[in-house]
Amino acid sequence: MYELFFIGLLISLIFIAVTGYYPGGIIVPGYLVLYFDQPLRITGTILAGLLAFLVYRLTSRYLILFGKRRFVFIIFISAILSFSFTYFAPFLFPASMEMKMIGWVIPGLIAINFDRQGMVATISSMAIVLAVLFCIGKIYFYLF
Repeated sequence: MYELFFIGLLISLIFIAVTGYYPGGIIVPGYLVLYFDQPLRITGTILAGLLAFLVYRLTSRYLILFGKRRFVFIIFISAILSFSFTYFAPFLFPASMEMKMIGWVIPGLIAINFDRQGMVATISSMAIVLAVLFCIGKIYFYLF
């Protein structure tokens, strides 16, 4: 199963080389395909990335955030959001048990790419790479 993660790295690198668009980060499709059978987790991860992006946009009006500071800030915000949602949402919304985030860094990488290349380009390229990776994974596991 984890072989698919490394195949995802390769597919992401090829996609970036051909199109110039990042599918949410180089490692993001590899992680997302591991949870392909849990669409609410993927949705929660993308929504956490969107929320981290919006928090960054709001705070960047008042703070000087660029370069490494921007990267660390967005990753930190996504980690706080993932932690908060994982531990506090089940108490507030019992139906939210299925909608968890995938990792603490993955939403931040998605948010960084939202800022860098836009939401439509990031989600589109993520969907394309994820679909290709899912098909390759099905063929790989069918043969081996």
